[in-house]
Amino acid sequence: MTKVIDFYWDVGSTNTYFALKLIDPIVDAHGAELVMHPFNLGYVFRHHNYVLADEPAAKHTNRRRDLARWAEKYALKFRFPDTFPIKTSRALRGALAMRQWDKERPFIDEIFRRYWEANDASIADHAGLKDVASLLGVDPDAFEQACESEAVRQALIDATNDALARGVFGAPSFIVNGELFWGKDRMAFIEDELIRSV
Repeated sequence: MTKVIDFYWDVGSTNTYFALKLIDPIVDAHGAELVMHPFNLGYVFRHHNYVLADEPAAKHTNRRRDLARWAEKYALKFRFPDTFPIKTSRALRGALAMRQWDKERPFIDEIFRRYWEANDASIADHAGLKDVASLLGVDPDAFEQACESEAVRQALIDATNDALARGVFGAPSFIVNGELFWGKDRMAFIEDELIRSV
């Protein structure tokens, strides 16, 4: 039986950028299936009355340095974007829309690359997302129409509510065998859970 890793993500999450890079070797090593779940992290934060900006300034300063350490350790091209935060709902719907073209993961990889490596905040808008669609060989107008469809809009609402129902409170979150693992630094625990499920 294939082991499943449910991955709850939002492109506005710094830690999800790193988790996206670090999870693939684990998936490959264990022959697991990675199931991507875009969800509206801002909505989840509001649901829990959590405001990132209200954290102490010292914590924000340390977070920037800590992210740089992760980038250095794993030789990643991460840079903190000039425009942060951004509205991510269009990009999240874009990932859902890309399922009909079987391009969900390439789309996700590209929007994370653009925002967290290339300092490209245009992924918040349809113009930038349509450029990604074109790059992936998808008609940009058909893509935008799919993104704005009632079905895709509802799919994002449903995915976000599903995340809340499963106890997701932040991104990245992974669920393996009913166990929730939060954060980019939980990879060893995810791997342990996959081993236990053999």
